[in-house]
Formats: sequence, structure tokens, C-alpha cells
Amino acid sequence: MAVTPVHDNELLTVRAAELYYQENKTQDEIGAILHITRWKVGRLITQAREQGIIRIEISHPRARRLGMEHDLCAAYSLVAAIVVPRDSENGGTHQRVASAAADYLVSMRPITHILGVSWGKTLHALAQALPANWTPTLNVVQINGGVSHSASPGLASATATMIAHKGHGEVTLLPTPAILERFETKHALESDRSIRRVLDHAEEADTYLFSAGPASEVSIHYQSGYLKAEDIQRLQARGAVGDVLGRYITAEGTIADQELDDRTLGLSLEHLRHATRSIAVLSGQDKHAVALAIARSGLATVMIMDEDTATFLLENPPKDATP
Repeated sequence: MAVTPVHDNELLTVRAAELYYQENKTQDEIGAILHITRWKVGRLITQAREQGIIRIEISHPRARRLGMEHDLCAAYSLVAAIVVPRDSENGGTHQRVASAAADYLVSMRPITHILGVSWGKTLHALAQALPANWTPTLNVVQINGGVSHSASPGLASATATMIAHKGHGEVTLLPTPAILERFETKHALESDRSIRRVLDHAEEADTYLFSAGPASEVSIHYQSGYLKAEDIQRLQARGAVGDVLGRYITAEGTIADQELDDRTLGLSLEHLRHATRSIAVLSGQDKHAVALAIARSGLATVMIMDEDTATFLLENPPKDATP
């Protein structure tokens, strides 16, 4: 049966794209079917991509959204951004983000020699995803307290230790709670020679790695017993959107509760904000607000996140961003 020539250019573009991508026809075969030259077929396929008639999606656990990464770097002046596609079918987005962060650490240049590490479930998943021998030389130091007798006991030390051991490096732990009940206790601990040595070492790190938690009862600090329900309510009333290194911040990146922050032990946010390289790893809708606060207030030079978090950040750019 003879094939009727297609004269409408838009329809011709659609037919060429269908034959090329759905029927796996060569450009010569498509030209014969549509009664056009193979050179015109090539132009039509290019036109189909440029006009959005076809969309190419790479489906793989280690795939990335490169266009979004470029847009995030431009909007928030980031050195790098890693965006992992959502995994709506398998619910494995959190693990994908952790694996992407592990890949970034492995390929990061210049390599880190002193890595300051926070703690939490996301960073522990990252530590598990790191391959053995992931870096030739390494010293890991814990940058905020994490001793807990409630949820996930030993999570902070286990995370830092795993990252160090997989790099055949050394680890320096901070064996203190994240938040103390009294300022005097926190001050006394900071004055202790051994604790002071760890904190000084933390300030010497060339790279910082951290996640963040929401200002809700989902927070690891609530689950670990550091905060009570009334503490969470007070933080929310004061505009807290989440925590970084156990320090609860507002949408502007400022401390939400100074009294609570005065009882929080670890690296200061100002030191993190002025670091040469600080890497934030974030996943989940409940972290959108704190991710935006991190991006807007310059707490990270590198952000690794899921596609939905990236979309939220791009839909809420800084006021001075170029439209």
C-alpha cells in the first residue's frame, strides 16, 4: 500500500519523531516512508527535540537532572548541585540521594583531607553507600554532639566512624550530647581540654558534610529525646523551619531560639557559612523549607537533593535572582 505524503510541517515532525523513537527506523527508512530526504528527517528530529515534542528521560538509579542542577547553581550561587530524579514507583528517593552524595564525595576534587561530619539518618545512609577505599587519605571529625539514649543510639559516632574506616582514615569523635539542659553544663564541656581539642579540630576541616531536619516531631533531635513536644511548638511559633547541626533556624537562616542555641554544642553556623566547601544532603518534602533556608542563607556551597526539593527551591528563588 502506498504511503500518502505528509505536507503539514508540524505533523511531519511528529511522524518523523514517532518513526525514529518508537519504531526504531533509520533516517533513510523514515525518508522513504515520508517521501522526504534523510537530511530533512534529521532536521525534523532536531526540531522535535527543540520544540518539546519529544522528551528523553534516562531511567536509572544513578541518573541526574542536569538542567535543574545548572539552574540551582545560577539561582543560589552554588559551586555544585546534584539533583536525583524522584522515584514515585519504588519509594527509594531517599536512598538515591544518599548514593548520589556518596558518588559526589568519591569524585570530589580537590579531595578532602579533614572532613567535618554531622549526623542523622540521611548521612548514615550515605556512609553505608560509600565504597571501600573511597579516598586515599582522610581524617573525619564529628562537628556536633550526638550522644543519645533514645532513638538511634550511637548513630553519630557510627556514621563518622564508618566514613573514616571506609577511607582507611582516622576518626575524631565528639562524645557529648547535641543539646544540654543547662548553659553552664555546655560551657563547662566546651572548656574541657579534650572536648576543646575536638572542637578546634572541627574548625580546621577543609570540607563539611551535613544534612538537616524539620522543625517538627519528625526531627531526629525530638526522636533522640533532646527536645519535647512543647519545645517543638515553641520553635515553630518563633519561625523555625528546621535545624542544621542541631541549631534551629528561621526561613532567613537566623537562629530561631537563642536560649536553645546557647545550649547546643558543636560547630557554629557562622563557621559553616564561611567554609570553603560545605555539602548539604537533603531528601523529602518535610525538608523543603529548611533546604530553602540553607540555600538562601549561604550555609552550603554544594547541595545534593531530590527532584521535588529542587523544584521547590527553583519555584522560590532569592528576591535578587535574575528572572
